[in-house]
Amino acid sequence: MTFFTKSWRSLLALLLLFIFWEIIVKVLEVPQWLLPSPAKIFQEAALHWSEFSVHLISTLRLSLTGFAIGTVIGLLTAILLFLIPILKDTLYPLLILSQNIPTIVLAPLLVIWFGFGVLPKMIVITLVCFFPVTVAALDGFKQTPVELKDYLAMAGANKSQLFWKLEFPSSLPAIFSGLKISATYSVMGAVISEWLGAKEGIGVYMTLASSSFRTDRVFVAIFAIMILSLLFFAIIMVIERFVIRWKTKGDDSV
Repeated sequence: MTFFTKSWRSLLALLLLFIFWEIIVKVLEVPQWLLPSPAKIFQEAALHWSEFSVHLISTLRLSLTGFAIGTVIGLLTAILLFLIPILKDTLYPLLILSQNIPTIVLAPLLVIWFGFGVLPKMIVITLVCFFPVTVAALDGFKQTPVELKDYLAMAGANKSQLFWKLEFPSSLPAIFSGLKISATYSVMGAVISEWLGAKEGIGVYMTLASSSFRTDRVFVAIFAIMILSLLFFAIIMVIERFVIRWKTKGDDSV
């Protein structure tokens, strides 16, 4: 049984949550500005979809671009650190330290250094996306079966052939795990980057809604972020199943 055939349970649980939420709001007569009902949130999304879709497309474009850049940088970094051990010993601790800086604190500095254009936004998204890919790829490279490496070495394979014909293919399951994490992070990174002074995007929409106490619109933005993150995750999972058929065939029964 695959992930997608199991997802109906999660959908059922989500539906029950919405029903419970709707009942609680009605019974307790919670003010809409404090906690809107799911019906009110979906109604707001439907009535003002044309307005919100502009922000949604802007965030989607930022997320995809930042994710692509972060993925490339993450893979290149992992390959360099793995093939050149002295670089790993020198730079890997610095990479870990870079993830300990809160993005919300770093964002204003990026505006000061690079202005209000696209560059600081791309930097924010790249920073949150590249690290999971780098760590996952490095772990995947190290998990290559030793007996296969010895076999190729005895067959006369050089270091480059050993990496591209064995170590890199063997690391694909780990790399895709990192990609799934980065894909979900890219949406939140895009929203945070839009707080830097963008003209459109879910982050801008959420800020304007919060400042005007339009809680229903805030929840519309939250639901959109969740749906985009799940959609990205599902797309990466589908690509993984096509690329790594030798692994996913065994996982279908799980």
